[in-house]
Amino acid sequence: MDLPAILAVVLIVAGVWSLAVWPQFLRRVMKDPRARDAGGKPTRFLTVHIVLVSISMVLGAATAAIGIAGLLA
Repeated sequence: MDLPAILAVVLIVAGVWSLAVWPQFLRRVMKDPRARDAGGKPTRFLTVHIVLVSISMVLGAATAAIGIAGLLA
């Protein structure tokens, strides 16, 4: 499959965006009072968000990698 350069660039930008935005979001979530219970243990709120951020970053890295591969092909 031949990927036009403009679409490859869009994929790269989308991937970089995800890799830049999600860590900032996780930092805010970790500071949220709902992230830890009274004993300091992680709550489901924190666990769900860590999973969400992890999956989103993997998909962002994959998106950027596909864009780079498309640009270099």
